[in-house]
Amino acid sequence: MMAKAMEDLTVKETVKKIEDVINDNPGPIEGVQAVYQYDIPDEDYSFQLHLKDGKAEVKEEYTERGDCTIIISYPNFKKMLLGKLNGTAAFMMGKLKVKGDIGKALKVEALLGQYNMEAEFGKS
Repeated sequence: MMAKAMEDLTVKETVKKIEDVINDNPGPIEGVQAVYQYDIPDEDYSFQLHLKDGKAEVKEEYTERGDCTIIISYPNFKKMLLGKLNGTAAFMMGKLKVKGDIGKALKVEALLGQYNMEAEFGKS
């Protein structure tokens, strides 16, 4: 079976893959304790990325609020994951909105940027 390119993945498949990629190589998230919420309005989808004790967990059902909420469209979310869209630039251009702790929002982009998502998404 051929690996699906990121362009072909559903938002849920993409998010699951992020969790797997981080947990396969938890080095960059060591010592990070944070809950990031992503709202992806064009897909009518929200999830939280919990980083705790060197593990990543994606939750689609949650009761607590995230430390920050990042509101971004699915195409721009994919571009950001692949390093083709800079979070700060996206924020300035209004392609990304943040509620809550902006510092944490910028930090998660730096953390995710340490993973070569483009290569990872090419793997089956």
